[in-house]
Amino acid sequence: MLTHHGAYDGVTGSCHQLSWNNGRSSLLVDCGIFQGSDAKKHPNPEIEFSLKGIKSLLLTHVHIDHVGRLPYLLAAGFEQPIYCSEPTAKLLPMVMEDALKIGFTRSKRLIAKFNHQIRKLLRPLPYHVWQEIPGGPKVRLLPAGHVLGSTIFEVELPDGKRVVFSGDIGAGTNPLLNPPVSPEKADLLILESTYGDKLHPPKIDRQAELEKIIRRTLEDRGVTIIPAFSLGRTQALLYELNGIFERVQETEHHTLMKQIDVIVDSPLASRFTSLYKEMQDHWGEEAQTILQTDDQPLVFENLTTVGSHTEHKETLNYVDKHELPAIVIAGSGMCTGGRVMNYLKRFIGDPRTDIVFAGYQAGGTPGNYIARGSDWVRLDGRKYTIKADVHQLTGYSAHGDQSDLIRFVEETKEPVGEIRLVHGDYGPKRTLTSKLTERGYKVI
Repeated sequence: MLTHHGAYDGVTGSCHQLSWNNGRSSLLVDCGIFQGSDAKKHPNPEIEFSLKGIKSLLLTHVHIDHVGRLPYLLAAGFEQPIYCSEPTAKLLPMVMEDALKIGFTRSKRLIAKFNHQIRKLLRPLPYHVWQEIPGGPKVRLLPAGHVLGSTIFEVELPDGKRVVFSGDIGAGTNPLLNPPVSPEKADLLILESTYGDKLHPPKIDRQAELEKIIRRTLEDRGVTIIPAFSLGRTQALLYELNGIFERVQETEHHTLMKQIDVIVDSPLASRFTSLYKEMQDHWGEEAQTILQTDDQPLVFENLTTVGSHTEHKETLNYVDKHELPAIVIAGSGMCTGGRVMNYLKRFIGDPRTDIVFAGYQAGGTPGNYIARGSDWVRLDGRKYTIKADVHQLTGYSAHGDQSDLIRFVEETKEPVGEIRLVHGDYGPKRTLTSKLTERGYKVI
């Protein structure tokens, strides 16, 4: 039996409960927070379902819409093992520290206490190896290609039935990540459907798209603002910028040192980047090849990281002087808060500004309003006219598109039994259901 406590009729708040033994035993997959318009439908993040019989929690990855309700889960009395990949286990305490500071408390003592509880429950597992877990099931982890450590969970129940949770499926275009791997079989596949009605542009050269904007920034000496999540997107962008700068320097025949500022204005992103560098053995094949000639592909000479709030204010004023063109990477990725808000307020009305979205913008968020071409946007209650050029780089999407999702199903070695679509709005789910049904799959 499968019960959804989030991300069934929307994109965020992922939390699914799989039961066996006539409902007496179960496990949870993810426990995420609701965001954007989903949060309006679910204003209370507290755990309202019973924890009785829940033997364990499986975490597909550390994005907040998949782990953000963990504090509420522990507060409700959850004390069972938490299974995840090894990178997820390393990244999770940092993610939760940030989430707690935003939504709960800035008390270092309380944050340390919570993370101590989390660490006691974490059971990191390697990929591709079956592991028995409490209550009788076995689980195996497969790469999902969405963010470092992201996981597809194969669950074999005591009766032999195989249930697969896709988590978030990547597009297979991020060189820092291993691409998604389809399972051997799935009697029931719980499949995400974020882009179930969309196709990313074919044969897209994501570096070339970004390079055009960077070259324009160099010419007009403006500011390029890239709202990006601290984890995953920021590191992918740094990797790409390193390659772009090398190519520009080759074509222009001079160094870009002191020609442009690249600013990562997020202490959290800097800490995540350090962790990414520590986990290079989990990087994808392309990045592994680059490592043979460049031992620091996430660091380059014009890069500045900003720490304290005082440094942030100083940097904001420095960029405003336009002494050098600047590329600013800052969170949050959907412009719902964080330091990117101050850059947007300062520069969104300047036609020399470029705003680059490199990821999904949930409905109801300021990022969604800006990305869809609105003339104005409300930031922290105030209305701002948008004169900046706005770009959507779909080649950087962390989510696979419709063809990626269908291919994931079709490459499962044995025919998939039933499919349940989650993590998608009504339109994408309906379209993907139609496409899968046409191919003979049963979507329930």
